[in-house]
Amino acid sequence: MKHYFISLFFSVSIVFFGCKKNNPSSETTVEEVAPNDIGLATTNQLFNYWDESITLFFDLNKGNRALVSENESLYLHIGLITTASKDEHDWKEVATDWSKNIEAYKLNRQPNGSYSITINPTQIFKGINGSEVFKIALLIRNAAGTLVQRNKDGSDIYIPVVLKNKAALVFLQPNTQPTYILTTEKESYMLNEELAIDVLSNIRGKLSIRIDNVLQESVNDVLKHTFTCKFGKLGFHIINARIEANGSTFEEQIRVFVNDKPEIEELPLHANKNGITIDKQSKAVTFALTAPGKLNVFLLGSFNNYQAESKYVLKQTPNGDTWWLTLTDLDFSKKHTYQFLIDGQFKIADPYSHIILDPIYDGSIGKSIAYLPSYPKENTAGNVSVLDLNNEEYHWKVQNFIKPNPYDLVIYELLTRDFSMAHDFLSIRDSIPYLKRLGINAVELLPIQESEGNSSWGYNPSFHLALDKYYGRENELKSLVDNLHLQGIAVIVDVVLNHAFGQSPLAQLYFENITTSSSNIWFNMQARHPYNVGYDFNHESAYTQDFVKDVLKYWMVEFKIDGFRFDLSKGFTQKNTGVSGDDVASWSAYDAGRIAIWKDYHNYLKTIDPTCYVILEHFAVDEEERELAATGMLLWNNMNRSFNEATMGYHTASQSDLSRLFAEAHGFETPNLISYMESHDEERIQFKNAQYGNVAGSYSVKNLSTALDRIKAAATFLLTSPGPKMIWQFGEFGYDISIDENDRTGEKPLKWDYLKNASRSGLFDHYAKLIRLKKTNPIFRNATLQLSSLKDGLKYYVMTAGDQRVLVIGNFDIVNRDLSITNALSGTWYDNMQHSILNWEVGHHIAIKPGEYYLLSKTKLIN
Repeated sequence: MKHYFISLFFSVSIVFFGCKKNNPSSETTVEEVAPNDIGLATTNQLFNYWDESITLFFDLNKGNRALVSENESLYLHIGLITTASKDEHDWKEVATDWSKNIEAYKLNRQPNGSYSITINPTQIFKGINGSEVFKIALLIRNAAGTLVQRNKDGSDIYIPVVLKNKAALVFLQPNTQPTYILTTEKESYMLNEELAIDVLSNIRGKLSIRIDNVLQESVNDVLKHTFTCKFGKLGFHIINARIEANGSTFEEQIRVFVNDKPEIEELPLHANKNGITIDKQSKAVTFALTAPGKLNVFLLGSFNNYQAESKYVLKQTPNGDTWWLTLTDLDFSKKHTYQFLIDGQFKIADPYSHIILDPIYDGSIGKSIAYLPSYPKENTAGNVSVLDLNNEEYHWKVQNFIKPNPYDLVIYELLTRDFSMAHDFLSIRDSIPYLKRLGINAVELLPIQESEGNSSWGYNPSFHLALDKYYGRENELKSLVDNLHLQGIAVIVDVVLNHAFGQSPLAQLYFENITTSSSNIWFNMQARHPYNVGYDFNHESAYTQDFVKDVLKYWMVEFKIDGFRFDLSKGFTQKNTGVSGDDVASWSAYDAGRIAIWKDYHNYLKTIDPTCYVILEHFAVDEEERELAATGMLLWNNMNRSFNEATMGYHTASQSDLSRLFAEAHGFETPNLISYMESHDEERIQFKNAQYGNVAGSYSVKNLSTALDRIKAAATFLLTSPGPKMIWQFGEFGYDISIDENDRTGEKPLKWDYLKNASRSGLFDHYAKLIRLKKTNPIFRNATLQLSSLKDGLKYYVMTAGDQRVLVIGNFDIVNRDLSITNALSGTWYDNMQHSILNWEVGHHIAIKPGEYYLLSKTKLIN
């Protein structure tokens, strides 16, 4: 199967300024003209005949330069573009297998560093009629097939082939790239710059030249013709050369981009520096793009058939940062689509898009996106932005939501895709009664920004301001948020601002050698921390900081989001700690620069909403996290391993130690820790209980009801320790499908039927009771830890706040254990689970069965 990236091809009809004729050279012979020796792909002859050997030469410093540093063997991947091909992507008669390294297609390295291979089309493509072949299609790959040499624009490599005794022609000047429609090697020509065009035919005949379908010159009985031309209009021009001889006709085209110095003008006063500014009163729309260092930007769209016309050239601000254009003739009754054409070389969607059309993945979403414009496949390629000038306004029921106290938070982390059969926001909205019955007071949505593909966790973002339409429409998300607020439930969104993936226009704006270059103002060329995926944002860049703040403000203002969980927040560093797992310790070490970045983002968010939750997935040293917590930020506290070792019944070497549930163990002044037993990232507690649970005689953790009782004990320790807490979806009824089912990030089966099981529904009820107790009793906000024993199988802790005192006990061993009553544990206690009074005296021993637990208090907890 043929492998390829999205190709960018352009076709524009623009009237040229004028051309100057030269005297035709009727005596020139083919042999007097040397073949072009400049370019990504050249051959040893001027005309490549179908039934003769052709030697191909490749300069890997040209094109996308994907293999420029490759020292291993390189192989040719080859097929044909024929009369049966639907378009330039539709390879026919593919002769090579991408997964096999065939010696016959191995390239030969030349002394000058280039590569070569000799082929004979008729021997490779036996039985194929050469008259049906337009071009040979090529790619060059490394042995693993992971790196692929292409043209600059990401398109495949094409070599024209002709038949003997049939008319054919080639462009000798200007030098060209081997694209489907030949493109000049020189990326652009300036307005009114003189361009020499030199055309050679293999047979004498009538040679004519057209530019943008307008005949310029026709000369009879010649082999070669040279003329010069100046273009008086910006944009793309198509030069068409035609030879007519011996009753046959042959045509070849070359595409030329004409540029000019941009008009310099300040951005209008009330226009945004990026994205779209809509003035409905004056019917004006201003498009803006940050792209310093670029030479020219065109606005392409449904309003101009994606043609690079002079009217749609963006102006540049005096500081060179921003390109912008205001249009006043757009139809405000409809949706439009648009892109930016950068330097005539590539197209990008708007980095600030709120909705995008994806030609690859949208087809699998189905009818749910029928409200969007159709993808303009006849006019462009790549992702396309949607401009909705007549969008339906959402009318909010809750204007000023009062957020829960951060120390009262019980967050329910969920993945929209896997929480419901329909995979959408409306299904979550319909499940609010379930969440309300559970009692949680915050929902944390895994990333909902547009990412690459449809079915994923969302940690591969490409458009940070665009809602992932796979999950629903903008007003459907607003309805979800609004209805959660009506029930007192806050909404937190997981945002991925450590990195972006290759579809991101911010990455594509400065691509070089199939990756982002050193001139990129947002990204590092090499990640500054281990375990990075995608392209690593440079958060010390003012451009990145502006972008991040714009992203956060949009979601807060437009969707009334109550806070953010920041994925890989420890990655917001410019320390060069390497890219291997061996450098995790240095990555986690105290980083003053990273702290400064986070304080700046935190302060900015508080200017928009002083009660906004700022949650970091940080996992740095306690010294750094303590400093961040002191500002009010909340830190993820992963207790998965300790809790799961406890529920499975393994305690040697303190492997089930729960001490770090408490702020005191981190050196924090306040419990700014969001502790959890499970998140999206960990293996499920009950899966490991069932697979690896400990056994002693007839007592087995592998038994379902036994394991769920032990999870009840674990949940009691989690939810009654001070500070905010988090539950991963369905942990409340013991979901036991492995995280690796259908691959780690693949879809997981729904198990709502679990609630029909008495043991599982009992676990749900236990969670609900604990959550009610946590939310209604102030001691669980910020109590002081007085005494604890949390390292062995028999665990307990005592905490105090005011006149209240709470004692939590649990036996996580697999045998009976005795609790010795000390002064701190003695006295009268109220058992909030059994609703009874206990009197414990110093020196007594209380027998506690495996899996048994107590939630005791000096006075009855409010329930």
